Amino acid sequence: MHGLIIEAIARGGYFGIFVLMVLENVFPPIPSEVIMGIGGVLVARGDMTFWPLMVAGTLGTVAGNYAWYWIGDRWGYERTRPFIDRWGRWLTIDFEHMEAASRFFRSHGQWVVFALRFSPFMRTLISLPAGLAHMNVWKFLAFTFAGSAVWNALLILGGTVLARYLKEYEHVMGWVILGLVVLALAGYVWRVLTWKPRVSPD
Repeated sequence: MHGLIIEAIARGGYFGIFVLMVLENVFPPIPSEVIMGIGGVLVARGDMTFWPLMVAGTLGTVAGNYAWYWIGDRWGYERTRPFIDRWGRWLTIDFEHMEAASRFFRSHGQWVVFALRFSPFMRTLISLPAGLAHMNVWKFLAFTFAGSAVWNALLILGGTVLARYLKEYEHVMGWVILGLVVLALAGYVWRVLTWKPRVSPD
């Protein structure tokens, strides 16, 4: 059971990695750290190679972030707010989250699209205010790709190094990965069940 996650991702191949990274950036809860970390384990095992994995994961990240950028750019505030009010519980965000991200984007400039790829905070959410501000789409894609490529490369290398050092304990690693996935799912369920929208000051 504990090795099923690793084997499932191995069978899905690079396209499976791409799809998982798209979903991770559009809809929670399995984090990129788990997906690309397992990719690193598969590189260490010889089931995948670094560059195709990094490119597949990064393109998936860009595609998932572009979905949020597109919503902000095409819908604007008037249509985005009802969408978040309706689906915010399942996305675990509310309109105040979006406004805070928008203020951060306006205060720090467009470079944060690149910089926040290395942060656990607003890593995906920042794409929405970038769209609302009508940031140049090619600049958005370039910043997102560059930041995501660096982040995913680090995750792959971390998973590869860990797998090589703990090669004889791979069965233990399988349980650790399963535990991380269960914790991520449990955390998401808890956020959904306890979610309450904050009231915007206006």
